[in-house]
Amino acid sequence: MRRLLPYIKNYKKETIIAPLFKMLEASFELIIPIIMANIIDVGIKQKDTSYIWKMCLLMIALGILGLICSLTAQYFAATASAGFGTELRRDFYKHVNSLSFQELDNIGTSVLVTRITSDINLIQAGLNMLLRLLLRAPFIVVGAIVMAFTISSKLTLIFLIAAPLLGMAIFLMIKITIPIYKKAQKMLEQVIGETRGNYLGARVVRAFARQAQEEATFNETTEELKLSQTRAGKISGLMNPVTYLLVNLAIIGILWFGGVEVNIGNISQGQLLALVSYMTQILLSLLAVAFLVMTVTKAVASAVRVNEVMAIEPSIVNSKKTAQCVKGDRPLVEFMHVDFGYAKAGELALSDINMSIKAGETIGIIGGTGSGKSTLVNLIPRFYEASAGQILIDGNEIKDYSLEQLRKQIGIVPQKAVLFAGTIRDNIRWGNEKASDEEIYEALTIAQAKSVVDEKEEGLDTQVSSGGKNFSGGQRQRLTIARALVRKPKILILDDSASALDFVTDAHLRQALKTQTKNMTVFLVSQRAATVRQADLIIVLDDGQIVGQGTHEELSETCEIYQEICHSQLSREEAIS
Repeated sequence: MRRLLPYIKNYKKETIIAPLFKMLEASFELIIPIIMANIIDVGIKQKDTSYIWKMCLLMIALGILGLICSLTAQYFAATASAGFGTELRRDFYKHVNSLSFQELDNIGTSVLVTRITSDINLIQAGLNMLLRLLLRAPFIVVGAIVMAFTISSKLTLIFLIAAPLLGMAIFLMIKITIPIYKKAQKMLEQVIGETRGNYLGARVVRAFARQAQEEATFNETTEELKLSQTRAGKISGLMNPVTYLLVNLAIIGILWFGGVEVNIGNISQGQLLALVSYMTQILLSLLAVAFLVMTVTKAVASAVRVNEVMAIEPSIVNSKKTAQCVKGDRPLVEFMHVDFGYAKAGELALSDINMSIKAGETIGIIGGTGSGKSTLVNLIPRFYEASAGQILIDGNEIKDYSLEQLRKQIGIVPQKAVLFAGTIRDNIRWGNEKASDEEIYEALTIAQAKSVVDEKEEGLDTQVSSGGKNFSGGQRQRLTIARALVRKPKILILDDSASALDFVTDAHLRQALKTQTKNMTVFLVSQRAATVRQADLIIVLDDGQIVGQGTHEELSETCEIYQEICHSQLSREEAIS
C-alpha cells in the first residue's frame, strides 16, 4: 500500500488523532481490573459500602470516557478512510479515462469494475481497521503483561508463555486462509465478468434458448466461489475455539498457581481476579490483531491489484501544444504509410494506408467484415495510436494536437449507439454543452430525428433510460448522429451508424448531410454499397489494405472487390450507374 499513501496526505490530522484516542481508550481499559481488585480487597473485605460505590462510579466514569475516546477515534478513522477511498476512486477513474482503447481492451471491463468497487472498498476498510487497532491492540497486550508483572512476577510467566502461543496459533490460521481469500477475490472478478456478459447479451441468450446452459455455467462459477469462501470460513472458525482453549488453559494455570500465592499471602483475591481479567484482555486484543492482519492483508492484495492498473502508462500521450492550421492548399486529412496492429494480435490490422482527403468531401469507406474500416477511422481521433506512419489534420500531425483540441474538431457516431440516462436535451448537449434548443432542432432535422422528438409529449425533456433502452435501434442511431452534428465539427465520422435505418431514411440522411453541412468532411463507414455510392471518394479495404480509391463509376470498372460488393447488393442497373 506504500504507493497509495499519498492519497492520505490530506488526512494527516485524522490519521494521528484516531490511533491516539484508541490508545487513550486502552489506558482506561487497563485501569479497570485494578479498580475491581480494590473493590474486592478493600470495599468487600472491609464491608465499606461507600468505597464500593466510589469505585463503581469511577469505573462508570472511565467507561464513559473510554466510549467517548472510542467514538472520537472511530469518527476520525472513518473520515480518513472514506476520504482516502474517495480520492483513490477519483484518480483511478481519471486514470482509466486517460488510457487508450488499446489498454482498455487488454484490461477488460469486469476487471476495472471489480477494482474500482470491491478492491478499493477492501483497501478503505483495511485503512479504517489499521487506524483503529494498529496501536491499540499491541498496547493492550504489552500493557496487560506489564500490569500483571506489577501484581506478580511469578504468575507473569504464564502470560509470557500464553501470549506467544496465542499469537502463533492465530498467525498459522491467517497464513492458511489469506491465499484462499485472494483466490476468492479473483473468482469474484470472474463472476462479475460472467454477470455483465449475460446481462449485455440477454437477448441473444434467450434467442438461442441458452438460459439453462448459461445458468449452469454461472452456478458452477458461483459454487466454486462459495466453496473457497466456505473453506476459508471453516479454517477461520477454528480460531475462536483454539484461542479460547489456550486462554482457558492459561486462566486455569493462573487460578491454580494464583490460588497457592493467595494462600501464602503473596497476592490478594482481588489481584488474582485482575490477573484473569488481564489474560482475557490479551485474548480479545490478539483476536483483534488477527482480524486486523486478515483485513489488512486482503487490503494489501487489493492494493496490488489497483496498482497494476494505476501503473499502466497510457500509450497515447496528451500533447500540451496548440497546433495551428498550416497555410496553403493542404488536404484536411492525410494518412502517410500508416500501419496499425492490435496488441497480441500477431499481425497488422492496417497496412501501408495512404490517402488524402480535402475539406468538405464525403468519403465512403467500404469493405468486408474485419477489413479494418472501423479501425481506420478510430485512428483519426487517436482512440488508438498508429504503429507506424503519420496521420495529419490541417497539415499538423495529430500527435501535435492536445486530445481536447483534436477531438473538438471531430464528431463521432460509433457503431453501437449509446445514450445516457437523462433527457433527450441532455444527451444531445454532450456534443455541445451550450447548444440552444434551436441548434438542437437543427441537428435533429439533419439527422432525421426530429420526428422522434415531436412524437413525444415532453419533447426534448423526454426521459432517456440508461443505454437508451426506451428507444428503438434506429431512433438511438439518429439521436446519436444529432449529438455529433450539434457540435458542428470539421470532421464527421459515421461508423456504420445507419445500419438500423431503413433505406429511405438512410437516403434522406445522406442527402441532408450533403446539402446542409457546409464544409464538413464526412466519413461514411458502411457495408452498404448504396450508402457510399454517392460519396466524393470511396475507399475500399480488404484485409487491412486499401485495394481501391475513387468514385463509384471508377471503382465499378477497376476494383474487383468493389464490383463484387455492388453486384451482391445492387441491381445490375444500379451497380453500373
